[in-house]
Amino acid sequence: MTKTVHTLYVGTMAAIVLAVFAYLSYTGYTYYTTPLEERFYHPRHDWFKPSGLYGQGLGIIGTFLILFGVSIYIARKRYNFMSKYLKLKYLLEFHIFLCTLGPIMVLFHTAFKFGGIVSIAFWSMVAVVASGVIGRFIYIQIPRTIEGRELSLQEVKGMKTNLTGILSSKYDLDGGQIQSFLDYTDTESSKKPSLRSLRSMLAKESVPKEDQKQVLKLVKDERRLNKRIGRLELMKRLFKYWHVAHMPFALIMLVIVVIHVGVAIAFGYRWIF
Repeated sequence: MTKTVHTLYVGTMAAIVLAVFAYLSYTGYTYYTTPLEERFYHPRHDWFKPSGLYGQGLGIIGTFLILFGVSIYIARKRYNFMSKYLKLKYLLEFHIFLCTLGPIMVLFHTAFKFGGIVSIAFWSMVAVVASGVIGRFIYIQIPRTIEGRELSLQEVKGMKTNLTGILSSKYDLDGGQIQSFLDYTDTESSKKPSLRSLRSMLAKESVPKEDQKQVLKLVKDERRLNKRIGRLELMKRLFKYWHVAHMPFALIMLVIVVIHVGVAIAFGYRWIF
């Protein structure tokens, strides 16, 4: 999947989430903005209330989307389910999509009425979604293969070029000049030269303009790679700690949802079944 197609893929899912939110808000606006004590008299109370055909349906569909999004992602990530067809990094986007759309539908299922044990499930869900957004940011900072597998520190370092050898053998630069280029690529160096000075240095050595562009691109890529190496271990540590916050809230939400569904069935709420 190319970057353009991937952007379109993510953009389409984001548009769907926004469209669903806008539709649900518009459809039930008069009901959701009615004070709780007066909703019983709303002409469509039996439709929009959490136990109504529409309200309960939103809860069931939203819960299914969340469970499906979590299950298929865990199955692929931990057990390599359909690994030939499901690329992990694209499945992550789909997981985020379902686990954003689902909570929105659950939110409207509650009719914005929170209380008791259900409120714990709801706020746990909010915490899961919020931590998921943070987790995605951390996730995309970690270098990966096209299939979505994390690259190790050694693999990332292996992507570096022999900059010293290229500048020495191909362009016959001396040690001092080469050090200037290395200082530019070193993200922690306090003696970082400007690109203009590096270009002037190449021009003085009569390096052709096309080659100058290639060399400057090479050192910029090398600096970018050094930055990725510098934050790789940090992001991996943050990602490990992130699970400490994300997983417990997800489990709390799951347990309370199971209890909630069990109680609803016990009281005879069957929706269309």
